[in-house]
Amino acid sequence: MPDSPPTLPLRVAITALGVVSPLGWGAAANDAGLRAGRDAVTAVTAFEVSRTRCKTAGQVGKMTNDECRMSKRLHPASRMMMAAAREARAQDAGFVPELAVIGTTSGGMSFGEQFFRTQVAKTRPRERAAWLANYPPQKAVLDALEACGWACPSQIIANACASGTNAVGHAFQLVRAGLQRRVLCGGYDALSEMVFVGFDALQASTSEKIRPFDKSRTGLVLGEGAAVLALEEMESARTRGATILAEVTGYGISTDNHHLTQPNPSGIGPRQAMERALADARRAPGAVDYINAHGTATAFNDATEGTAIAQIFGDRVPVSSTKSMMGHALGAAGAIEAVFSVLALRGQFLPPNINYAAADPAWALDIVANTARAARVRCVVSNSFGFGGTNASLVLEGV
Repeated sequence: MPDSPPTLPLRVAITALGVVSPLGWGAAANDAGLRAGRDAVTAVTAFEVSRTRCKTAGQVGKMTNDECRMSKRLHPASRMMMAAAREARAQDAGFVPELAVIGTTSGGMSFGEQFFRTQVAKTRPRERAAWLANYPPQKAVLDALEACGWACPSQIIANACASGTNAVGHAFQLVRAGLQRRVLCGGYDALSEMVFVGFDALQASTSEKIRPFDKSRTGLVLGEGAAVLALEEMESARTRGATILAEVTGYGISTDNHHLTQPNPSGIGPRQAMERALADARRAPGAVDYINAHGTATAFNDATEGTAIAQIFGDRVPVSSTKSMMGHALGAAGAIEAVFSVLALRGQFLPPNINYAAADPAWALDIVANTARAARVRCVVSNSFGFGGTNASLVLEGV
């Protein structure tokens, strides 16, 4: 870490990434899933859903690589974070983080549920200690750092569905200001029965296909996953010969304080987050080639985000919600979608918004409907908007 921060903002490179999602284990599997427009939402198998309205979710499949097999005593969140971090380390062995900043919403909540139920019932005493030990939200981060041989402080950001994007944005600000040279950032969340039932009780979940931005959208489905990105000061990365995958150039946040679970219908929160991210990156709306939308497929979210995008960009910039393929991974969503944005920049394609049938007449958007598009992609905006009006946007660019 430098003795004193430099006076000018530094450039921030992404030198490695790792991702686990319902589309697959690793960047290659996720890239292939995005290009194919694969629907990874399936019937829930992790717990009983006979009494819920929604019965599907984006679930991470079983690991098939023997090297990735990990102790069943660990929470699924730990196994996903370990795999994502190991992938990033394999891409850039010279990256050693000085700090980890990770977003999540539920941590090991499912283990916490099991501990509480068996504690009350006075059963399964041997398992209780392991469940309790895996419950804290920092446990998955510590497991990932240990698996990679890294020893650094960690910070957890829990800010609803904006958590993953907040983590990447905060890490970006630290590196750009010269306060840290290398930061591992990202997010994780594993499917949890209590969270699943909660969204179902709010009637935010759908029993149908998830259809972001569609006129007939009926709600979200939950997902899970983990993703990490290695952020480093650009000249430091170049000096040691690291491969530069992309660059983070802007970060914007806002809080509209309208309602605990509903966004301000004017779209002011998402609009301010995107405008501030663009201003931070010193980019005009015309410079943006693709928007990876938050796009949960709920009536309120898509209406406000669609309105905000139309107000800033009109219908010039292609838009898609990759949640259509894998569900809403909550605290992991922003980090996973930042990785997807890098894959779009690297592969020069636009991920599709599947299950799309009819445009909403409330706004005109260029939706990347149902199939991926080849395109020239130099600048991407990635959005995350959460309960309580927590809004965050990133600007990522190719190098």
